[in-house]
Amino acid sequence: MRIERIVSPAAVHAAAELFDGPPLPGATETFLTSPGHHLLLAYEGDRPVGMITGVEMTHPDKGTEMFVYELAVAPDARLKGIGTALVEALAGIAREHGCYGMWVGTENDNAAAQRTYRKSGATEEEPFLLLNWDFHPAAGRSEGGQT
Repeated sequence: MRIERIVSPAAVHAAAELFDGPPLPGATETFLTSPGHHLLLAYEGDRPVGMITGVEMTHPDKGTEMFVYELAVAPDARLKGIGTALVEALAGIAREHGCYGMWVGTENDNAAAQRTYRKSGATEEEPFLLLNWDFHPAAGRSEGGQT
């Protein structure tokens, strides 16, 4: 298995099955060209089998931290350490970029994701309530996220 940082929209589209829905061309281009946005793909041979995205966020009184936006591993490639390797690779980028920490939110019943994050060194914080604004509920989102 190898992990690569992706800067080409073609590589994203070639890994479309790892995303919740088909990658949107404009959003893909924006993500890949925005400073502090990171997309890593894990490959077995030439086949993409996992992906992680992260976004650096900076606040005036806190500094910069890495947000794990999404993590996915192909169903037939799970339980091989790919998810953990992707999280650790993103954490390495976060350290290189001077982030003071990294965080992720996941569903309470997503035991697989929680195991992956804990295995890669995450600790649980106090639970919090997530409030959301859906400005365009049908645009660019699909059911069944894998984070």
